Amino acid sequence: MTVAEAEAAGLCRRRALWRTEVEAVRVSPGDSGPEMAARAARAALRQAGASLPRMPDDIDLVLHATTYYQGHDMWAPASYVQQVALGNACPAIEVRQMSNGGMAALDLAAGYLRGGPARGQALITTGDRFCPPGFDRWRSDAGTAYGDGGTALVLSRRGGFARVRALATYADPGLERMHRGDDPFADAPFAVRQPVDLEPPRRDFVAATGLDTVLGRIDDGQRAALKRCLSEAGVESADLDWFVLPHLGRPRLEAHFLGPLGIDVDRTTWSWGRRVGHLGAGDQFAGFGHLVDSGVLTPGQLCLLAGVGAGFSWTCAVVELLRRPEPDGTGSGR
Repeated sequence: MTVAEAEAAGLCRRRALWRTEVEAVRVSPGDSGPEMAARAARAALRQAGASLPRMPDDIDLVLHATTYYQGHDMWAPASYVQQVALGNACPAIEVRQMSNGGMAALDLAAGYLRGGPARGQALITTGDRFCPPGFDRWRSDAGTAYGDGGTALVLSRRGGFARVRALATYADPGLERMHRGDDPFADAPFAVRQPVDLEPPRRDFVAATGLDTVLGRIDDGQRAALKRCLSEAGVESADLDWFVLPHLGRPRLEAHFLGPLGIDVDRTTWSWGRRVGHLGAGDQFAGFGHLVDSGVLTPGQLCLLAGVGAGFSWTCAVVELLRRPEPDGTGSGR
């Protein structure tokens, strides 16, 4: 759905979005986040199965990262993804680290696989549908337009088409109030306001803490995660060929990534992400998949995946493309 189409339908005002430079978002007409995640998982498993023929029995962990409502109350969406995509009996766990959920799950899965010699592969998925009445994809988070989608990857100790050179996560829980503000703890979802509006709690927190302090801590967290990741990978920022960044509006991208980290926007997935929208926890997996599918990322090149989520937490990964992946038979190279 383009911004022009959304404005014509009375869903948004172009003048409120023009600075973001977002052109369109992906909209699911009905499929929930877990349904899209399970579909992405099946594609990733088919692709991984080219070199790991015992799928799904070889999957030792399922992590499903979420940001918004998953379609049912008091329910385990990770188990749904496992049942639909795998049907095996390994642990299946939901990760709730907001927009950094996919990257945090990647770090957790890597640690889990290193924990025992019998652990070989993990399936990681993300999935969200940002829809009324609880969420307004155009207005709930000023400066960012939200898109719907599911993503998945298989992380393996036994080889693959790309190699994770390093992973690093940094957290600053002192920033958690930014998404809580002065709101009271409620007894039920949406008791304070519906649809979700992230601006009032953000305004409360900034008023109490100071804008410069807040922005400084956000940038410090991103730098800390990046510095640690690059050090563990044994590379410098100049050695990186591509950057997969969150699908934020252009001002936020400039303020927290392009400017502070000295990243050239032409070396990022921005030109693609501005027509996708913020996928909650899935921007990095989707963006990496786009670079691989499009052929822009070539064997031997290095890519940085960077995530940030409310809480706050930041995760970075340096990934090297080793070879072109085998097709999964669906036209998607996730």
